[in-house]
Amino acid sequence: MGRQPQGRDLPQPAAHPQGRAAQTVRAWTATARRVREEIGQEARYRHSIGVARTAERLAIAHGLSARRARTAGLLHDLARLWSKDRLLLEARRRKLPIDAFDLAHPVVIHAPVGAELARERFGVTDAGILSAIQKHTLGAAEMADLDAVLYIADAVEPGRVYDGRAAMLETALQDLDAGMRAVLESTLARNAERGLTPSPKTLACARAYGAVIPEELLHA
Repeated sequence: MGRQPQGRDLPQPAAHPQGRAAQTVRAWTATARRVREEIGQEARYRHSIGVARTAERLAIAHGLSARRARTAGLLHDLARLWSKDRLLLEARRRKLPIDAFDLAHPVVIHAPVGAELARERFGVTDAGILSAIQKHTLGAAEMADLDAVLYIADAVEPGRVYDGRAAMLETALQDLDAGMRAVLESTLARNAERGLTPSPKTLACARAYGAVIPEELLHA
């Protein structure tokens, strides 16, 4: 599994009143280590930390709860490495809705299943955090600000290496809706280049944010 994470590697919470800081850091360190064990892969764990840190930055920039954003980021990929068969099995066992796109691309089911794991194994009851985890892969026609924060953070955390990543993060730090448009347009452009049909949920999300949708995807 590689080296054990050091304190500096873990997603550190923003400053708290004196006397609470040490307790908060200890709690987050313990949670992060549990996440590392749950995920079972160093690279995916590092990605989760990157998303948690980026989500926290975005939340602070837009007057949202840093704690909620950090929690959503840290827990968003709990089921990402599960097999397609396991994802379908667990989704059906929990009676989660599965549409035709999900059946054709079972990997996307890791988002709603992951929200269930966050609730079941980490005791998350905050509906906003669970919603953000559920929507972080495909988006949705209706996105709360925390949903948008996690969706963007997943796409632009520093571990992602592609042209335009840093610029999209800066855009999102200034304007959350503009950040969503930028990320959606980048995602849809890559879909078009690769001949991939996006989920109807992603197209609905793009329309809701006024993102430009490539012509070829409108008739796919």
